[in-house]
Amino acid sequence: MKITKNKNTGTERELAENEEELYLKANKKQEEIKILMRKSYYSLINILKKYLDLKEEYYSIIALWIIGTYFHDNFQSFPYLFFNAMRGSGKSRALRLICCLSKNGNVMASPTEAVLFRVQGTLGIDEFEGVAGKDKNAIRELLNGAYKKGIKIFRMKKKKVLGQEELVAEEFEPYRPIVMANIYGMDEVLGDRCLTLILEKSNDAMKTRLIEDFETNEEVNEVKVYLKECSLCSVVMSKNIYRDWNNYIIDRYKTTLTTLHTYNTYTTQTTQQLELFNKISNTGIIGRNLELFLPIFFLGSLISEEIFDGILKSALEITTERKHEEEIESIDVMVYDFISREDSRLEYHSIKDLVNSFRNFSN
Repeated sequence: MKITKNKNTGTERELAENEEELYLKANKKQEEIKILMRKSYYSLINILKKYLDLKEEYYSIIALWIIGTYFHDNFQSFPYLFFNAMRGSGKSRALRLICCLSKNGNVMASPTEAVLFRVQGTLGIDEFEGVAGKDKNAIRELLNGAYKKGIKIFRMKKKKVLGQEELVAEEFEPYRPIVMANIYGMDEVLGDRCLTLILEKSNDAMKTRLIEDFETNEEVNEVKVYLKECSLCSVVMSKNIYRDWNNYIIDRYKTTLTTLHTYNTYTTQTTQQLELFNKISNTGIIGRNLELFLPIFFLGSLISEEIFDGILKSALEITTERKHEEEIESIDVMVYDFISREDSRLEYHSIKDLVNSFRNFSN
């Protein structure tokens, strides 16, 4: 009796083995890149601590932000980094070092509108004191949208068509990593797009005497090579991370008329991803603050659980402080509004009557 081999079964087995081999190789490559990212992160921390005297929690935020510039296109939005600093606190040094470490970074003192949407890479804006001025309206409008992917800018340009000069629309996307510094702070709208860090004058004699040899520093150049290698590997940052997050949120808060309570139907997320999303959700950070911090959270989770937990704590402190400032500003505005509506005639009003009137007005 002649025994024949089932060709289809053999082919299917070979395909399955090939798929498994590719899967194992991809996992191995991903782990190798994650190890390289961790090495890059700690190298960045060492470099930042060598040249800059900052609050301890700032080093991690800045290091993850720098790493994020190499994965910028993977995110739907990316926060601006803003240093609010007194004169002589080292803000210019901080900008130059961060831009040197970031992907295609350049520092400019007074960038024009054209620069913001025609030049690519990380942009550092130093001495940005006149951001609130009327002559900066166009730049401010661009900055208000350049933190988010998909926002388009159109400008008219003269072009010859069939021998005749016509105006045609040119399309630009200003989305890019931006780090800024000034003394007097940002306006409310632009400030909402920033992770704001406060710089104070350093008393560290060694750091204030170090010369800025960033371009020739071997450790700086080495970490940039590592980060570039990481950014070229597509397995590091999941392209579906935002889809997975939205599915998680929908499943977590979905309700039906019969159950009338939240329920979880997680089917696509891994246990590790669920734990990550649960921790982020449990911070209570929402809205634009969540939008700004998500890239930093995702990157922190790739480094280590300890770094991720630390960045969650820092983000919660920053957003809580920002919320408190917004509440104070809202009360101030409400007081001004209340006074402006009062009768302008000079009459005596008791404190008790004014307090009661304001309470009724605010409610």
